[in-house]
Amino acid sequence: MLIGYVSDEDYMALSGVELEFVNDSASDSARSTISGAVHADIAPGRYCVTLGKPRYGSKRVQMEVASDQPYQFRLMSDRMYGFMWPKWVRAGEKSDYCVHSIEEFKLDLWRYGWEKEHVRSLGWCDEHGPRAMMQITPDGDYTQTGVAWNREGYNLEFQKHAVTAPEKSGLYYLHAKTRSGNFCAFPWIVSPCEPQADVAVLTSNITWNAYNNFGGRSNYFNQNGLPDQPVVNSRQDIGRYTRPDLWPFEETGAPLSFQRPEVASEIAESTAITDPIPGRMGSCFAPGEWRLLGWLDREGFDYDLYSEVDVHLDKVPLDQYRVLVTNNHPEYWSKEMYFRVKEWVHDGGGKLMYLGGCGMYAEVEFPDEATMLCRREGVWDQRGEPATKLLGVEYTHSGFQSGSPYRVFEPGHWAFAGTGLKADDRFGQSSLHERCPGGASAHELDKISPDGPDNMIHLAKGDNSEGSGADLITYETAAGGVVFSVGSLCWTLSLVIDDHVSAITANVLRRFLHRES
Repeated sequence: MLIGYVSDEDYMALSGVELEFVNDSASDSARSTISGAVHADIAPGRYCVTLGKPRYGSKRVQMEVASDQPYQFRLMSDRMYGFMWPKWVRAGEKSDYCVHSIEEFKLDLWRYGWEKEHVRSLGWCDEHGPRAMMQITPDGDYTQTGVAWNREGYNLEFQKHAVTAPEKSGLYYLHAKTRSGNFCAFPWIVSPCEPQADVAVLTSNITWNAYNNFGGRSNYFNQNGLPDQPVVNSRQDIGRYTRPDLWPFEETGAPLSFQRPEVASEIAESTAITDPIPGRMGSCFAPGEWRLLGWLDREGFDYDLYSEVDVHLDKVPLDQYRVLVTNNHPEYWSKEMYFRVKEWVHDGGGKLMYLGGCGMYAEVEFPDEATMLCRREGVWDQRGEPATKLLGVEYTHSGFQSGSPYRVFEPGHWAFAGTGLKADDRFGQSSLHERCPGGASAHELDKISPDGPDNMIHLAKGDNSEGSGADLITYETAAGGVVFSVGSLCWTLSLVIDDHVSAITANVLRRFLHRES
């Protein structure tokens, strides 16, 4: 009889897993096949199952064998993972470090500004038993419910995992390193209890979660939940590739929990802020966002950092800030977030710096603070209007994954003061984005549309082929609000190494803060 399937944290089928089934009346053993299938000649009923495989964490589970419902066993590889929970807190609040490691590790807290600043050591983390720091993964589809680490085997009153957030707002990282040299770094967003600066910066942590595929699914594959059988070969088994008509999916995907590691947010121990960002996803996660925050530190702009979820929950006191800055890929926003910021800009005179691309292109809902539901991209059923009504630009797929510098249209505008740029000059030739090299107008690009404000000033445009480059614009509202939009995911990835991109961004921020250039 088919009992179920065994897969790893990526929902990839695991072969050669040893399983032992025991209850009061029977015992038997089985071994998973190449498809991860587990067959055993046992009667339906409740069993204690012990399972394991070399280089994966063994475990025991209590499960019900049913002939019509194959069970989904999950094992964790020995790779080191970590995350903080909650992932975003106020200064003085506490989060638990959730680290999966087969060895003891030393834990240190760092703040990521222009330089990595060591805040304090949290000591060595270990227990007495062998592999005692190894986490136990739930079975089934935990992308919807979270990994529930630190829930089992950590019930001693003196066992502490909580870390108190520092007083200074910013992007923090926990560094975990073993004696043998295994290393893992994971982010922690710390916001102020009360506003401390005139500038509020938003992380794009909702977008991080939409792209996070830990557990075997994200909003980009298996949107509606894990399939019945684990993956043997992605190109043959995942609907994104086998049925391209399914992409983008219809309506709303299944829940995505924030309570999971974010592998794309990891940063190597030796990485400097001016180093290129390797891989496919890091530029859209915390490694890419670090570049803007470090630049603010370098240029002497104080800021308070918030998660986007705080905007949804109305925990960001916008009226107490002069400027709101988005980071490079705020793609997923709720209706509440959108109209809260739009009202602040259009009616309250707020100053918005949209320093990203493909912004507010998809809607999300929140069943609770730890879980979100993604709606189909490019359809605004909830808010009823495109992002250009606020941002002045909106995403289109033309120019996707290309890269180019910008070309100046309005050299006399104050945004270009002191740059020496003239009409038709190019700027933004340098970028840290290795996936789409070529310049600051790259990867995902927003353009002017007929739905945008009538009074916008078209400052520059990316030189991407066939007119597909990002549009750099600004416009004012009747209430005195101002929006500055760059329209490119890679603007901030040029910020720390391109003098013109830096100077233009500084000009805008000083102007919005009423400082002299």
